[in-house]
Formats: sequence, structure tokens, C-alpha cells
Amino acid sequence: MALFGIIGKSLAHSFSPSFFNDFFKKNNFNHDYRCFELSSISKLPWLIENYPSLVGFNVTIPYKREILSYLDYISDEAKEIGAVNTVIITRNGKEIFLKGYNTDVTGFIITLNSLNKSFKKAAILGTGGASSAVAFALKKKNISYFFVSRNPKTEEYSYADLSDGRFCNADLIINTTPLGMYPDIENMPEIPVQHLNSNHTVIDLIYNPSETLLLQKAKQKGCTIVNGALMLEKQAIEAWEIWKNEIC
Repeated sequence: MALFGIIGKSLAHSFSPSFFNDFFKKNNFNHDYRCFELSSISKLPWLIENYPSLVGFNVTIPYKREILSYLDYISDEAKEIGAVNTVIITRNGKEIFLKGYNTDVTGFIITLNSLNKSFKKAAILGTGGASSAVAFALKKKNISYFFVSRNPKTEEYSYADLSDGRFCNADLIINTTPLGMYPDIENMPEIPVQHLNSNHTVIDLIYNPSETLLLQKAKQKGCTIVNGALMLEKQAIEAWEIWKNEIC
């Protein structure tokens, strides 16, 4: 039996174990997928040493960037993005080799394609690891974008900046922050929802709850809304395609 999992700081919200364990069961694979909450990314070597059957794992908040220094190989795409969400472990005796990939890009592009819409400009809410994958995907789709942050750096905007025409010119708004994720479902990014209308599409990468407060507010304004469920599924399937070569 091969072991797989997900690492993060808080994983009570994660649907990955149920998704993968159902997938394994349906396909008659004798594998297991677990949550591994790490208080610090520095705990990763301990995890790998103490779970010798661990073949691969997903990476979520807040370690998609922090994990880079622990990897022996990073795919070109993940290097350009600057974030990894999928890792495969190769063991050769006492030698351990970690390879990192980013499957969020594929998941997000499939989500965009499912809308059958064309977009001119996107506002990316948040500047964490997921935002980099979203930006990479938008670049591949030739959609211009800008970042919005609570602590903006050069060429980024604050939430207060969205009150002007900059926000109105974005027909696509993507939340890549954890604001609104279970159990803190009463939270949402501080965007001026009064400016939203039926010309906007709002994508929230959160999938639990299925309709965040942000999506509820956007729906009330007539926006097209999408949660992160499809992205979760598609990035997970691509992760499996990477992992299965190690055990076959």
C-alpha cells in the first residue's frame, strides 16, 4: 500500500482525503491519503522520515512557497510560478529525492474554460502561492491582471484602491485568499461589492463552503460565480498522474 497526503498548517477544511480515498476505492487501488498538519515547514524532513510509505503529497496554505528550499527538483513551470502544490518522493535506500510540481495551473485553466467566456482584465485578490499559479494561467490565456493585497508591494494595489475605476475595468475577480473558508465563513475580502454587476465573473478558489460570503454577495449583484471545486478536482487528477508513475 502506498501512502499519499496533504501538508498544511490547518487542514480541517480539506476535502482532499475524501476525494482521493474515494478515487482509490472506485479504481480498486490499495492506497491511503491522509492529512498531515505541520506547525512549520521545518517539520517536513521528520514527516518523510517517519512515514516511509509516503510516496507523494499535496501542499496547501501556507507552504506552497516555503517548500521550495526543501526540493531537489522543481519543474520549469513551478519555478516560473514560484510555488509548488504537488510533491513526489523517490527513495533509494537512505537517499531521498523530492520533486515539486504545480498542478493548480491546469485546474484553474480548466475552470476558466468551463465558463465559455472571454475576459479582458482580472483582479487577483491575494498574493500567496495560489495567486502565482492563477497569474501564470491568466498569462497563458492572454488575460491581463493585477494583484490586490492588504499589504501591497510595488505594482500591487490595496483593497482601498478598488473604489476607483480600476475595479470597474476588471471583468474577472479571483479570490485566492483563505478569507471565507470554513470555519470562518463570515469573512470575505474587503472589496467594494456595490460596484459589482452582471458584467463581472467572480471565482473563489475556496470550495468549503461551496458558496462563500463573497460569492453570495456577488450573486446578489448578478455576477457569474464559480467556486474552487472544479479546480480542486482537476489539479488532484493531474497530481495523481504525476504520482502513479512512481508506484507503477
